[in-house]
Amino acid sequence: MRYAPALSVSRINDFFSCPLKFRYRVIDRIPEPPAPAAVRGTLVHAVLENLYDLPAQDRTPEAAEALIDPAWQALVDKDPKLEEIFLTEDRAAWMSKVASLVRAYFRQENPTRLNPAAENRERMITEVLPSGLRFRGAVDRIDVAGDGAIRIIDYKTGRKPHPRYQGEAIFQLRAYALLISLAEGRMPDLGHLIYLGSNETFPYRYGPADTQRALGRIDGAWSAISDCLEAGKFRPTTSKLCDWCSFQDRCPAFGGSEPEMSASGAERLRKVAVSA
Repeated sequence: MRYAPALSVSRINDFFSCPLKFRYRVIDRIPEPPAPAAVRGTLVHAVLENLYDLPAQDRTPEAAEALIDPAWQALVDKDPKLEEIFLTEDRAAWMSKVASLVRAYFRQENPTRLNPAAENRERMITEVLPSGLRFRGAVDRIDVAGDGAIRIIDYKTGRKPHPRYQGEAIFQLRAYALLISLAEGRMPDLGHLIYLGSNETFPYRYGPADTQRALGRIDGAWSAISDCLEAGKFRPTTSKLCDWCSFQDRCPAFGGSEPEMSASGAERLRKVAVSA
């Protein structure tokens, strides 16, 4: 399925973590090699999505592990370059880590007692905000209770961060609440982050100010992006995340050479983000 292009939760987080990384990914569209941790997360998400296609009584840890190989093959069929991760990763060890994350899920929830609708798993929502900005996000799972209460579930394959570093996750939950409120006409009641890497959860009860806070951050991000577009300059921000960045050879902070920004890419971004 194809979705209308839009500014997304992940791209906004990219911009706030490093404007230059945002530029390379969104404007210049510089290809990146598949990152083993990111690919692992994609595979675990696919397994947990497919798990709910099974009858409730069959949703066991063993059945979930049996879904790993076919889910991996489906991902590779769509993008054969994913196999490149095994140029640097040991396949058996990498797959074992996937299996351990899938098993960890069963320590957080009992899937035999849940029945999320197929359309509410890995659901992409795109909406036009009051500012005219086109915005989207992919929600891992939306649970709807018998009384209509809505709960957002997001799977994380990493470890639960220190409270000081939970800003991105909270923005993500607020942004999803904003999208769902626009799509469904009502606010979700709860958000739930499941950190499979540390067997922890982060519950979040939504309040009336959450959508406005999300709107403020999204509009603020677009204003800052627009300023960078006008100036023709997206500056790098250095952090521990730089250790995993594939753009170091193009980053001035690491002695790299920054190429001229694509004018066509900048114009495409303006057209993509703002609705007609």
